[in-house]
Amino acid sequence: MDPATLIGIGVAFAVIVTANVLEGGNPASMLLLPPMLLVFGATLAVCLAGGTIADAKASVKALVRAFTAKAPTAKDSVPTLVALAEKARREGLLSLEDELRGVDDEFLVRGVTLAIDGTDPDELREILEGEVHAKRGDDKQAAKFFADAGAYAPTIGIVGTVMGLVHVLENLAEPEKLGHLIAAAFLATLWGVLSANVLWLPISSRLKRLSELEANRMELVIEGIAAIQAGSNPRVVQMKLTSLLPAGQREAEAA
Repeated sequence: MDPATLIGIGVAFAVIVTANVLEGGNPASMLLLPPMLLVFGATLAVCLAGGTIADAKASVKALVRAFTAKAPTAKDSVPTLVALAEKARREGLLSLEDELRGVDDEFLVRGVTLAIDGTDPDELREILEGEVHAKRGDDKQAAKFFADAGAYAPTIGIVGTVMGLVHVLENLAEPEKLGHLIAAAFLATLWGVLSANVLWLPISSRLKRLSELEANRMELVIEGIAAIQAGSNPRVVQMKLTSLLPAGQREAEAA
């Protein structure tokens, strides 16, 4: 698990609450149910309206993934691919069947299995690249759901504030109620802007980054499988795969 999102959002809310306290405010006054219900409920509802039920279900899984997923790195797959290349070089592709039982990477196992079955190299690459393309599409839609929420929330907050101010004008004859009503009205805008910039947009960015890292790893695996299938020297395989890593990961792998 990579806790970056959990830490970042938690610290952001902590800073906001601390700033509110330092200014003499009461954090409990921000937790007013009507504006929060309006902003969060209506935001999620209009996001649902802009997609499909399947998109909404996928977004729930993506939300869990944003907070709990471990950020995949391409360099983690290099040692496994090199080890498979060494075994295939010595004993042939068929010898990899037993080796795959200890590999915890479904994409890599599926690709190597296709190679063992004698799939044409061009067809194998096309199949695996198709999986990468499909994954990018699914991840893009999940990230879009939360990006849309980040776009809708501030506007819905303004709608809530306008509704609250209308209620204020209805009670001008009772001045003792105005302060509470005005504060409640502006809380809708607060929660709209706050939820967009501290919650929805960071989650969307997190999902995009996880998707990018996973796609990069899968593309590196494709190159490794192609090299194994071609019978390349394991040292050449390692050099080729290392050259595909980002600079920071390349230095760590070299070390």
